[in-house]
Amino acid sequence: MSETILSVRDLCVYFEIRDEGWFPEKKLLRAVDGVSFDLEAGETLGVVGESGCGKSTLARAIVALVPATSGEIRFDGQNLVGLDAEQLRQQRRHLQIIFQDPLASLDPRMTVGEIIGEPLRSFFPRMSAAERRTKVIEIMQRVGLMAGYINRYPHEFSGGQAQRIGIARALILHPEVVVCDEPVSALDVSIKAQIVNLLMELQQVYGISLLFVAHDLASVRHISHRVLVLYLGKVMELADSDAIYRAPRHPYTQSLIHAVPVADPRQARARPAKGLEGEPPSPIDPPSGCVFRTRCPYAVERCAAEVPALRQVGESRVACHLAEQIQSSS
Repeated sequence: MSETILSVRDLCVYFEIRDEGWFPEKKLLRAVDGVSFDLEAGETLGVVGESGCGKSTLARAIVALVPATSGEIRFDGQNLVGLDAEQLRQQRRHLQIIFQDPLASLDPRMTVGEIIGEPLRSFFPRMSAAERRTKVIEIMQRVGLMAGYINRYPHEFSGGQAQRIGIARALILHPEVVVCDEPVSALDVSIKAQIVNLLMELQQVYGISLLFVAHDLASVRHISHRVLVLYLGKVMELADSDAIYRAPRHPYTQSLIHAVPVADPRQARARPAKGLEGEPPSPIDPPSGCVFRTRCPYAVERCAAEVPALRQVGESRVACHLAEQIQSSS
């Protein structure tokens, strides 16, 4: 994994919010606030964080489903920010997305064959119906769907099967990058494992790069080569998957990992209480300095006055003034 296929630099996605009343005041909701990372060819980068931290907005901005306010999203050397509609359309052949709710993302009026084959009709209008059907059946079988399902409708499928349809639709053009926007959060535990394993298998077959957004840290650990931790639209920590689970540097990362359930009841009872207290602040009015400081047990005066830079500490890049002291005392 040495070739950078997707490079994000200082990406910001702001939404203008108006107060109600006679003289409404304009405010900015900072959903994504200065995020930077690289995605290597064939790599899976997991993105984790609480609800409202900006994960899905980041995912959708990368495939231009929401406009970036500023920053750069470079795919294969070209900045996607600022491209016109036709230029973006051409790039979407190489950048695809799998959505969170499998059934809601499928058109109920279309058959499975029509849904999966739609990208082919869009990008290869001269392809014959027979050739298109062959390619649809091929990708259906690759994701674990029987060819006989081709004329069925989405409501006839379970959530896991519907997500396989969404995966087939995303992969039929053989994209280089697939953004997975919480693709397993709406599924049962056993089905989650099947879908995660399927994505890992497809990555090996097609050599694709994955941006895997999820709440489930167990799934993220299983599939990801590296993990990016978001809080209130900012990167808190970025490291290899093994390193971030073995020795998390940021107190927010430590809290997220500590919240992962333990199967053994005796181990669960023996764990010290390190729960994350309170709710995240509003992205409309974030705290000064470090945005995590209002919930951080280690916060000092410097945390309120100075925004921490994302810097190398041990095996991680971490945005915390006290990362060295926290790690040595934990």
